[in-house]
Amino acid sequence: MRNPLTLVVALAAATVAAPAAAAPPAPVPVEIAQDHGTLKAVLFRPDGAGPFPAVVGLHSCAGLMDRGAVRSRYRDWALHLVQAGFVVLFPDSYGSRGLGSQCAVHHRTARTDRERVDDANAARRWLQSQPYVKPEHVTLLGWSTGATAALWAVRRASAFPKEDKTDFRSAVAFYPGCERLDNAAWSARVPTLILIGAADDQTAAPVCERMVAGARGRSAGTSIVVYPAAYHDFDHPNRPLQERGGYAFAVDRSGKVHTGTNETARADALKRVPQWLAR
Repeated sequence: MRNPLTLVVALAAATVAAPAAAAPPAPVPVEIAQDHGTLKAVLFRPDGAGPFPAVVGLHSCAGLMDRGAVRSRYRDWALHLVQAGFVVLFPDSYGSRGLGSQCAVHHRTARTDRERVDDANAARRWLQSQPYVKPEHVTLLGWSTGATAALWAVRRASAFPKEDKTDFRSAVAFYPGCERLDNAAWSARVPTLILIGAADDQTAAPVCERMVAGARGRSAGTSIVVYPAAYHDFDHPNRPLQERGGYAFAVDRSGKVHTGTNETARADALKRVPQWLAR
């Protein structure tokens, strides 16, 4: 096991973008049978027979879809990851249960430590059954509440499903909420990378840093990167910094949070995440 590493990243501004001629991969709808019903998902994959490494992507509290289309952040990440040679599957935890945005909801029926963990494992099993996927190389990626679910999914104290043969290979969590995980003495079964902004007022970076430090010696290669001056959603492809109200969870409990792209943090994440997932 490696000691956890906290990096406070101060980078010169850089731009990482898909080539202008690149076309976004076409999403393919997928349905996965579960005990409670059908889990709907969206699949993106490279051309060719494979087998390819794969990623399960867990959406934020706003949900995966917007007016029938995959939200731009997830389309953007699918483009970059497919170009890097990954199959990407986004389970739709809210749409599958007839739910809309949960950002203003305090008590959610799709809980980060239960239903969304089940969805992550169901998506992993489905990918591992596909002939174009390397079953031993399926990783987990999440944003906000999806990142929190990803951390619960790879928590060492959580029992890996007995019927499964191969765990997630690694995980990445963008700006998760770490308070409950820290209180539960979180540590990871698999190498896990946390990316969060120092200015985030929806999820607190210091709590995540404390959680990672507390897992020292018990966790499988956990690292955290804290980006100066970055807020929630810093990796969004085109969101001007803005204040929003009505959120169920905010660091100061006001319901007001800031969200927006930070080009420096985004550029670093677009390099760092594929490298981590490819290991």
